[in-house]
Amino acid sequence: MSKLDKWIDSPLVQNIAVWLFIILILTMSVQADNRFLTALLVVSFLTIPVYINNLKIVPLFSRKNKFFGILLFCLNALLFSSIAVFFLSNYLEKFEWSMLYNLFAMMVLALFFSSAIKIAKDSFTRRQEIKNAELKLLKAQLNPHFLFNTLNNLYGLSVVSSDKLPGLMLKLSDLLRYSLYDTKERLVPLQKEIQYLQNYISLERIRLEDKINIELNINGEIANLDIAPMLLIVFVENAFKHLGVSQKGESRVVVDLQINNDKLIFNCLNTVDKLGVDRSDPDLEKGKSGIGLENVKKRLSLIYPDAHTLKLKMNEEEYIAKLTLKL
Repeated sequence: MSKLDKWIDSPLVQNIAVWLFIILILTMSVQADNRFLTALLVVSFLTIPVYINNLKIVPLFSRKNKFFGILLFCLNALLFSSIAVFFLSNYLEKFEWSMLYNLFAMMVLALFFSSAIKIAKDSFTRRQEIKNAELKLLKAQLNPHFLFNTLNNLYGLSVVSSDKLPGLMLKLSDLLRYSLYDTKERLVPLQKEIQYLQNYISLERIRLEDKINIELNINGEIANLDIAPMLLIVFVENAFKHLGVSQKGESRVVVDLQINNDKLIFNCLNTVDKLGVDRSDPDLEKGKSGIGLENVKKRLSLIYPDAHTLKLKMNEEEYIAKLTLKL
């Protein structure tokens, strides 16, 4: 990225440019003895209500409490219109209600345009973040380490002419087909996502040679439901990547998926070594390559902003990820 691009993408530069443009417009349009000073005073007064509106009030419009956001928008405009009337009436040594009406209308108009700019910018930024998240998804659709291990195991089975080989080759083919082609859509059938998990776990069973206890439980009606692709697999990958032997001497991965109407409840559990990792930080993927939990969190916030909860927890025995999603 060039220095010019960095300047253009800088929020500080963007804000300064907008305010300078407004000062220029006001300087050319206001009727006053000192137009530039008047324009500068107007802009200085507008900055506080505009940033209160953009930073605190506008985000409420995209959530469930839109009425509260509209109420705060009106109160913000009324408050600063009243302050402007107070100083203006003192300066002119007279007060008229028309002053309040006119300034309130002007304040509403200014806040409306600032809100429109803010919403448009946020929409553009959100689309860019979705594209970046999707790009990371494409780059990490299948863990290369997992693929190499699986191919080595399949080669070992081919040497001994195992009857399991054809079925496993078919599962690997389905795994690659889904991760490379089916995930191009924004949403995919939940049934395909679950089939992907099943194939992945089947191959992990072969890789680990049944040395651990692996459970996959699916309950509820999954037909006619869609989900963002490659969301659930990250937690399952992490479970196998950080699998350990607990203090009780057991090693297991438990994946539980329940559907209740259009609500998905997904739990993924794996045992950890008794010495373990840093238990103060449940984000096991920090600092590692791959799609990672951070990318999943970003995708969840972009695709399901008010329709998900994600809880990551670790104790002395287990690491647990619980995702609740409204499909």
